[in-house]
Amino acid sequence: MMELLVLFIFLLGYLAIIFESYLKINKSATALITAVLCWTLIIIGTTEKVGVLNELSHHLSGISEIIFFLLGAMTIVELIDAHDGFQNVADLIKTTNKTKLIWLIAIITFFLSAVLDNLTSTIVMASILNKLVENKKTKWMLLGLVVICSNAGGAFSPIGDVTTTMLWIGGQVTPLNIIKETFLASAVCMIVSTVIINYLLTEKIDLRKVQTSVNYTTSAFERNSVFFAGLGCLLFIPVFKMLTQLPPYMGMLLSLGSMWVITELIHHKKQDFEKGTLSVNHALRKIDTPSILFFFGILLSVASLQHVGILPKLATLLNNSFGNLNWVALSIGLVSSIFDNVPLVAALQNMYSIQVYPTDHFFWELLAYSAGTGGSCLLIGSAAGVAVMGMEKMDFFWYLKNISWIALLGFLSGAFVFILQNEYFL
Repeated sequence: MMELLVLFIFLLGYLAIIFESYLKINKSATALITAVLCWTLIIIGTTEKVGVLNELSHHLSGISEIIFFLLGAMTIVELIDAHDGFQNVADLIKTTNKTKLIWLIAIITFFLSAVLDNLTSTIVMASILNKLVENKKTKWMLLGLVVICSNAGGAFSPIGDVTTTMLWIGGQVTPLNIIKETFLASAVCMIVSTVIINYLLTEKIDLRKVQTSVNYTTSAFERNSVFFAGLGCLLFIPVFKMLTQLPPYMGMLLSLGSMWVITELIHHKKQDFEKGTLSVNHALRKIDTPSILFFFGILLSVASLQHVGILPKLATLLNNSFGNLNWVALSIGLVSSIFDNVPLVAALQNMYSIQVYPTDHFFWELLAYSAGTGGSCLLIGSAAGVAVMGMEKMDFFWYLKNISWIALLGFLSGAFVFILQNEYFL
């Protein structure tokens, strides 16, 4: 009976998260309430209260690693943005050649999302395109490409997508192996989508004059120093993990501390009021705290389903229904375009034992690819898509008609390459 009640509360909370825009209730609040109610039901319904508390503490430890990792990453990205560091990206796009412009946008987005994350990369590229492209339809087509490429780039990187980060921190994948095994599939997804959009955009793209005389709050030295130091610190995290065997969040905290010192040294001659938005203190206040609380709430909710034994039963049901791990992972990718991929991946991490499917098993790698790229099939299926919808007021049904089929072809092409690569060439 308790299992059914916990499942009912979880599904109710999940539905409230999905229909956030209609209910006008922030999904972070829903996730936190759902987590607390689920664990409340668990502890009320058992006499082994000490055991439940120990289990809760165990889950809290693992979830906190993800939270601290995201906290550090968001702060470093905010620091780069505050120093106008992303102008370096805008400066790369200076061509008026249609084909060259489209490929530049795709490749820059793809690799930028691997170093930063898919959400940040989308926001950066959307801001740049908004300044460059005049025609609304053309701009929306290019933004659709940005969503696909940012999700594809984030999927193969341990720091590029929150679901891949979750799998890395959870011990299901390792940095070098996930890059080696999924890079080709992610690249194919990006290339196929770019080829199609390049073919569809037959007219010349009219560009606004690139604004280079921006009123910067920082000097060129400060912008470049923070930009390259920030990227270097983020890229150093997997290296730190391999060298020390400490958890990834420790590397992230080291990187955040290093960036804190670097920015303090750069601005040491300035008064506090002059530093303004350029300080880590301001970046910490500006980061997307509701998103961090959402991740915390949803991961703790999923942990409650594992505790009562629902997830192992669901894994058995999936295996019996599909009979093939490839189909399980691919179905999760398509479902993630409707539902949020974070709880889906969190559920699978708890459903499938790492003892049965060890670190760097092809199932985890395909799951990382599928959960990362499958969300592009619908505008609401990824953080990148939701960001574009919010920033540019892109219509859901326009995306469904014009971009979804392209994203689906890219997703399936990459998945086919991944399966072919693993079954016949390894």
